Amino acid sequence: MSGFTHFDEQGAARMVDVGHKEPSLRVARASASVIMSPETLSQITLKALQKGDVLEVARLAGIMAAKQTGTLIPLCHPIGIDSVELQFEIQEPDTIVVESTVRVFARTGVEMEAMTAVSVAALTIYDMCKAVDRAMSIGEIKLLEKSGGKSGHFVRDD
Repeated sequence: MSGFTHFDEQGAARMVDVGHKEPSLRVARASASVIMSPETLSQITLKALQKGDVLEVARLAGIMAAKQTGTLIPLCHPIGIDSVELQFEIQEPDTIVVESTVRVFARTGVEMEAMTAVSVAALTIYDMCKAVDRAMSIGEIKLLEKSGGKSGHFVRDD
């Protein structure tokens, strides 16, 4: 099964051995979008929902999720993350774009941590707002950029 590093020659799943790799600075950025009614977006930006400041709770959820990625994704290495940042971009009339940046000095990258952070932050926005807008949708979860490691620098060009 060439090309897929999480499988051995017989096709059995495995955690990739990164013990021989030199630690380096690894950075990954990811994003997700949450689409909702304009009224819901307005309530979020005005902090008018009963549950409180939706974006700050989502920020904390994303940070916590990034730190748990190794326990959530079966073959992902548990690593000591150095930094997790989440930002929210309001795109009128109906969208919040969640973006994460994760940094570590390690033997393996943090792409999964960055994508886990935005996924859980987006789910938290949904959870906190579902009482007023069950038709919200989450989409476009994607890696925007990664640097460090053998595979080099990647920047999404779409």
